[in-house]
Amino acid sequence: MRLTILCATALLGAAGAYAQSSVLIEHVTLIDGTGRSPKPDMCVLTAGDKIDTVAPCPVKAPAGARRVEGRGKFLIPGMMDVHVHLRGGRGPAAQPGDPTSDQAGIRALQSYLYSGFTTILDVGNTPDYIFHMRDLERSGKIVSTRVLAVGGIVTYPGSHGGGPGATLVDSWPQAMKVIDEAIARKPDMMKLTYEEHGWGTRPMITLLPIDLMEHVIQYYNDHGIRTTAHISNEIRAREAIFAGIDTLAHPVIQAPASDSFILLMKAKQIPEATTLTIGENYSRVAEHPEFVDTGLYRDTMEPEEANRIKTVQSAQQKENRWAWWMKIMTPVAQDNCKRIDAGGGILALGTDQSSGPAAHRELELLVSGGIPPINAIRIATLNCARFLGRDRDMGSVEESKIADLVLLDADPTTDINNAKKINMVIKAGQIIDRSKLDLPVNRKGVSASASSK
Repeated sequence: MRLTILCATALLGAAGAYAQSSVLIEHVTLIDGTGRSPKPDMCVLTAGDKIDTVAPCPVKAPAGARRVEGRGKFLIPGMMDVHVHLRGGRGPAAQPGDPTSDQAGIRALQSYLYSGFTTILDVGNTPDYIFHMRDLERSGKIVSTRVLAVGGIVTYPGSHGGGPGATLVDSWPQAMKVIDEAIARKPDMMKLTYEEHGWGTRPMITLLPIDLMEHVIQYYNDHGIRTTAHISNEIRAREAIFAGIDTLAHPVIQAPASDSFILLMKAKQIPEATTLTIGENYSRVAEHPEFVDTGLYRDTMEPEEANRIKTVQSAQQKENRWAWWMKIMTPVAQDNCKRIDAGGGILALGTDQSSGPAAHRELELLVSGGIPPINAIRIATLNCARFLGRDRDMGSVEESKIADLVLLDADPTTDINNAKKINMVIKAGQIIDRSKLDLPVNRKGVSASASSK
């Protein structure tokens, strides 16, 4: 009953926030996510949940289609975050269906949708919780960004990422039993951790044996499931790649990457999540906590959380040695990302956080690190689809792909902050009524479209 009330009130229901019909966006400048130059005076027509037509205007619309005037506006694909740990589900107390946990997760998911991010991949959470949230989204019971999830992290006893919900593997073939149990939950990907710490302020811990990692990767791949690995240095990234990993969950951050590693990333075409925001956020909270009072943060962050960041957490981070270590190392990771992008490798946007505004901060850090804005848009769209193994059906504005679209009031290829100037969000062909999402901006009576400009 409590969950039913929550869905009917705080979530406002799918019917209240979706407007269903074909949509024709006319005379818009198209930034299709592939990295190609923007195309002016384009028409994009959706049919059901797919993109039907992408062509120079005019395009004939079917009867009943909603027509959207795109003159002076810019259309990009729905953006994605492929490294999320959804709030509400971490820790042993998280229970699926608990109103407090569900509400925290739903508001985070809606912050992504409000911010133009139509897909997220949760890469480690309490399995019961995150698959419950995924079920709510897929069944249409909540208005939400699209949820993909790995469930529990696969790790070695005593290694990084253990805790409630983790899939612990210590030998082969004995590990097959617990892996089969994890696979039965139908994860969208698998994440393992390949990290012994011993850097920054972290003491050494146990490392997953490489032969065991090879067995785990192969077993998941044999079940049609892509894999990603938590790494932080080049040596472990290389070993994971040659063990067969499909993607990397982080960039190299412990030191500048070698030129040969940049060439390896080009040759292998292994997508790598960027996750610059998580490290930079420690010192940002310490030095500039006022960021929570601006733009999308103000619109989507609960006032109690914003106040806690400005007071308690800011004071804590000032005394946190890890915060200052990460401030030094974030520019190293930014440069490694820039070199991979320039060298022909594949970066995919990930934050290691749980909010739409943080994903926009990731875009800012990519561009301030030297990546051109149009490449950053590709990193947040088509490259994320490649990370997920979904580039055939999503990630760019092309015919027959899923109709995830974001209409902007300004050009993000001239200033990446213009990606925040959101006029309209469309998920799977349905226009999202951003004013009906359960977010602080809407409880204040401020229109969603006006607030983000």
